Amino acid sequence: MGAAYYRAESESGDHIEDPSEDALFMLIDDLNNSDNTFVVVQPDEDDPAWFTSVAVLDEGGYEVVRRDATRREHDVVNETSIDRIARDLTTWMAARSFPERPAQNTTDF
Repeated sequence: MGAAYYRAESESGDHIEDPSEDALFMLIDDLNNSDNTFVVVQPDEDDPAWFTSVAVLDEGGYEVVRRDATRREHDVVNETSIDRIARDLTTWMAARSFPERPAQNTTDF
């Protein structure tokens, strides 16, 4: 198994290395208003340049925060669809820089 590039961890201590869209969905779906109110995803390194978090809102739905210091990005949105959150975060994280990750080659067919 290769090195983890990023890690998702919930307030309850559940964690997944390099979570898929489905894994993010499950972590978010397990959130509640009492003892598991947020999930944080960030690179598995000492001083991460980016992070994203999902927190349960008292009035229903979720607050999604995406922060990338290297790109000067900071976005906060409220969302109700776990599907949309998991999909958007997966796409957003795929665009982040990982110096240790091997370059991805694409081939034209």
